[in-house]
Amino acid sequence: MNPQRTALLVIDMQNDFVLEGYPMEVPMARRRIPRMQEVIGECRRAGMPVIFTEHILLDTFDVSPLESTYNPALVTAGMRRGSFGSKVVDLLKPRPGDVVIRKHRYDAFHNTQLETVLATVSGPRQVDTVIIIGTLTEVCCDSTARGAYMRDYKVAFIGDATGALSDEAQAATVKNIGTFFGRALSTGELVAEIRDSREG
Repeated sequence: MNPQRTALLVIDMQNDFVLEGYPMEVPMARRRIPRMQEVIGECRRAGMPVIFTEHILLDTFDVSPLESTYNPALVTAGMRRGSFGSKVVDLLKPRPGDVVIRKHRYDAFHNTQLETVLATVSGPRQVDTVIIIGTLTEVCCDSTARGAYMRDYKVAFIGDATGALSDEAQAATVKNIGTFFGRALSTGELVAEIRDSREG
């Protein structure tokens, strides 16, 4: 883990996904906010860029038609551009200097500025590793990890700082990512590696 070549991706920790009673509520993501705070804090101390994503839908037209077909509730509610629900939760609120990437698909690389940001945020072509936390583990976190891998980024997927809709989905995704697409780490393992790299 080289902090000078690593960026943190915080995936879709928006009010609509996190707050109780909101349209896309993921209770596991809410429970894991303390772990996410720990990861973000450690990455900030190491000088890593912190990049947030916001999954955005529109009222004017159906910008993600297959997504709303498979989940019809999204036709009328959830993650609407400019709404309170579309914003990152206050407990993880981006700071000045952080980057916020808005996306319309599960994979945060798809038709967004993420690839350009990663290629320049620490200097030209310096970042070669991404840390992934956030929600949904089995959807947007998984899709983004695969997207990073396909672009030759090394992936650190933090299992206890991502939130799925079920324990089964969480375990299966973490195992799959760790087997084929990157390294599956706990928050404690990640923090130890970052600190070792800083002290070394």
